[in-house]
Amino acid sequence: MATKLFTATRKGTAAGVALTVLMMTSGAGRTAAQAPTASSGGAGEQNPEESKFYCNIKALSPAERAHHKDVTERLIKVRTEIVETPKGYEFQYSPSSVSIVELAEWATVEAKCCPFFNFHLDLEREGNLVCLGLAGAEGIKTFIRTEFQVPGK
Repeated sequence: MATKLFTATRKGTAAGVALTVLMMTSGAGRTAAQAPTASSGGAGEQNPEESKFYCNIKALSPAERAHHKDVTERLIKVRTEIVETPKGYEFQYSPSSVSIVELAEWATVEAKCCPFFNFHLDLEREGNLVCLGLAGAEGIKTFIRTEFQVPGK
């Protein structure tokens, strides 16, 4: 079901390609997100049942995409806490596992392919907590839960 919600509308269009890079970071949706849907309309058109959040796979080279995928998987693995916020999620890390600089570099690359995110980076508790906040427009939480493997409550 998540794959259907986040499937690109038409391979090759800016609006239709955007989701794939983030989908590539989470396993099952990787291949399905790259294929156009059977109900695709003309260039730039979007199926009303599909998500408004699309990642632009053309924003990154294949090498950048592979590296970004590896970093994303690492960030998912080493987070110590997940906090739901009104408009998204905050992922918390120990500074011995992830630095604020690493999060800034990740956010800079992520923003190229997924410009719909609002990023918040924080160094808290006298430098003992590093936080990455992902937020955005209404509906972004579903996207974040799926792509960043946020467990259900």
